[in-house]
Amino acid sequence: MVPPVKLKWLEHLNSSWITEDSESIATREGVSILYAKLVSNKEVVPLPQQVLCLKGPQLPDFERESLSSDEQDHYLDALLSSQLALAKMVCSDSPFAGALRKRLLVLQRVFYALSNKYHDKGKVKQQQHSPESSSGSTDVHSVSERPRSSTDALIEMGVRTGLSLLFALLRQSWMMPASGPGLSLCNDVIHTAIEVVSSLPPLSLANESKIPPMGLDCLSQVTTFLKGVTIPNSGADTLGRRLASELLLGLAAQRGSLRYLLEWIEMALGASAVVNTMEKTKLLQSPEGMISFDCFMSILTQMRRSLVCRMASDYSRTCASPDSIQTGDAPIVSETCEVYVWGSNSSHQLVEGTQEKILQPKLAPSFSDAQTIEAGQYCTFVISTDGSVRACGKGSYGRLGLGDSNNQSTLKKLTFEPHRSIKKVSSSKGSDGHTLAFTTEGEVFSWGDGDYGKLGHGNSSTQKYPKLIQGPLQGKVCFV
Repeated sequence: MVPPVKLKWLEHLNSSWITEDSESIATREGVSILYAKLVSNKEVVPLPQQVLCLKGPQLPDFERESLSSDEQDHYLDALLSSQLALAKMVCSDSPFAGALRKRLLVLQRVFYALSNKYHDKGKVKQQQHSPESSSGSTDVHSVSERPRSSTDALIEMGVRTGLSLLFALLRQSWMMPASGPGLSLCNDVIHTAIEVVSSLPPLSLANESKIPPMGLDCLSQVTTFLKGVTIPNSGADTLGRRLASELLLGLAAQRGSLRYLLEWIEMALGASAVVNTMEKTKLLQSPEGMISFDCFMSILTQMRRSLVCRMASDYSRTCASPDSIQTGDAPIVSETCEVYVWGSNSSHQLVEGTQEKILQPKLAPSFSDAQTIEAGQYCTFVISTDGSVRACGKGSYGRLGLGDSNNQSTLKKLTFEPHRSIKKVSSSKGSDGHTLAFTTEGEVFSWGDGDYGKLGHGNSSTQKYPKLIQGPLQGKVCFV
């Protein structure tokens, strides 16, 4: 059996590994000799053996409550998965598996030596910890950035000079009288740019980490140029200034940051101040608006589902007076949101069609109107913008609050008697599952497993519907 190991390749031994006979790696005896060489040179350092975990899945008390067929299937699948994992662990410790791991480590060492001798050293760097001690796969990754080539320099020079030439031609075009009615080179160029930006998906420029430095520099130059154009004394005509302002706003919306939107507002205020000054001195004959209403509303529509809009929505709620929100009323601002889910879906707690694990964040349309989400023990609770609560997942011991112990594969609304608007939900992450709900009036409901009086109703009974906690809390207002 090969224990978990840590790899530490020594550069001065690369030449000796290059000369090794490759045919010896094909035999078990040859692999054993080469592996012993790795150990003696301390290029392979054995790590402490992991403790064999024989603990199976936690099963419920079958004598206490009968289980539904879905629950029985779930526990049967859990037992089979546990046995399968144990079988894989035993097979991985067989003599054949041990010899195979030794052969892979030897081949990995030879590959590293060859790569360092005949290939770019900056492209291949040996990972300094064992694959067995982590994910079980061998990773070879780059640790150095690609050096800047002469081609990159030529491309950057071409882009920079091209932008400078374009800006100069546009300024010159404004200074010269138009050759015909409705013809303007500068305005046509900016109008085309606006159409291109408008055709992009929302937030196409938001992730600056995926934009090359030259692209960010071009954005900065274009923004600086357009800001200068919006000033009335820039030489541009009124239509040109308006188009430049609209293009700036479109770029700010695509970049998806409050910073760029505030910069646009600052630019607009500065341009407006200059316009007011020129109007007072009678130097401006046409006080036409700097941006069209249709363009402004189009940008606002585009930003409805962006981060900036959600931030404004949350802030607007904090600005509302508590006295203006009545029981059961909908919030002042109602916005949809995007929710991503991942992890175990064994009891449909992620509201997906299958019960397979979700290994990467996945967009879940079922949670689009969620105000708050609470993940419990194999179950999920969603508070909507209207204060209602929906639940899905494992239903044993009434943990979903839907009146039964059945699993729920889709979100289903809970009933609160008396009717209340829920502000916050907290669900246990262990035992047999129980949940507390805090209302906007400061009351507390509870449901689920009642062992040890955890529900606060004066007994240890299971509660399958939300029930208002009274006793010493009756008439009191709680805060969270």
